[in-house]
Amino acid sequence: MKFASLKNKTRDGELCLVSKDLQCAVKVTEIVPTLQQLLDNWNVYEKPLQTIYTKLNAKTADNIFSFDPEQVMAPLPRAYQWADGSAYVNHVELVRKARGAEMPQNFWTDPLMYQGGSDKLLGPYEDIEVISEEFGIDFEGEVAVITDDAPMGVKAEVASQHIKLLMLVNDVSLRNLIPEELNKGFGFFQSKPATAFSPVAVTPDELGSAWDGKKVNLPLHVYYNNELFGHPNAGIDMTFDFPRLISHAAKTRYLSSGSIIGSGTVSNTDRTQGAACIMERRMLEIIKEGKASTPFMHFGDSVRIEMFDAQGQSIFGAINQKVVCYKE
Repeated sequence: MKFASLKNKTRDGELCLVSKDLQCAVKVTEIVPTLQQLLDNWNVYEKPLQTIYTKLNAKTADNIFSFDPEQVMAPLPRAYQWADGSAYVNHVELVRKARGAEMPQNFWTDPLMYQGGSDKLLGPYEDIEVISEEFGIDFEGEVAVITDDAPMGVKAEVASQHIKLLMLVNDVSLRNLIPEELNKGFGFFQSKPATAFSPVAVTPDELGSAWDGKKVNLPLHVYYNNELFGHPNAGIDMTFDFPRLISHAAKTRYLSSGSIIGSGTVSNTDRTQGAACIMERRMLEIIKEGKASTPFMHFGDSVRIEMFDAQGQSIFGAINQKVVCYKE
């Protein structure tokens, strides 16, 4: 199934089912009003929603309307938890190498993760609002999962059963604010503004054989100002898969239904696949040429993030954002 949250006058939107081809949709608010309520009671609502989804794809459901991704919020417009990992460790190694720093060996065995702001999550067509270009604006193409209730200490071997939905992510970073924050030894905060998500969140079965229960084995296409910037494969070089990331997040706490766990920037050691963020390209330039030549984003720049199945059909729809100057 594919779910979206239509814009309305509330903070959480109206839940709808979206057809497999992303062309049409139907509201399901009479069954369950929001995605969070669905996640809280998944076993109650899954079967009746599946029945409607089957009819929607056959174009026999009632009250079908054309699906417009510009009219949706993030699938979860606000979430109880948004925790982002750094599963592609070669990306971390590259960044450290460019500044001449050795990477601790435990980075290969123990995931990095930060807790992002989850009170305001952006829809796929909402602008990236930033006060100043001097902050070093960067996009980061990622994949994320949404969990149901997961117990504290859940093992990676069974954590996959808690994955209910998947989405795409643009985890915006303000690169020039990061060093000072990290030097304080307390992690990201100001350097991580609002994160954007794909138009729809999908159940794992929508990915077919591309989902192996642990990761998505498909390229993530990132376009910067309408030009292909990179298409690294999300299933390659993922040192820590999603069950491992969930287990890491739950080591000392429970995860409530609606928790979002991100993969971190998708990155391949095969550099011909390009990059999913500007920072990675800059680091390669530094290593090769001694300095970075690709600038960070300017006001008016755009980024598009999308993933396609083997037949070329968009799975999640596209994140399509523009950078604008924030004005009070």
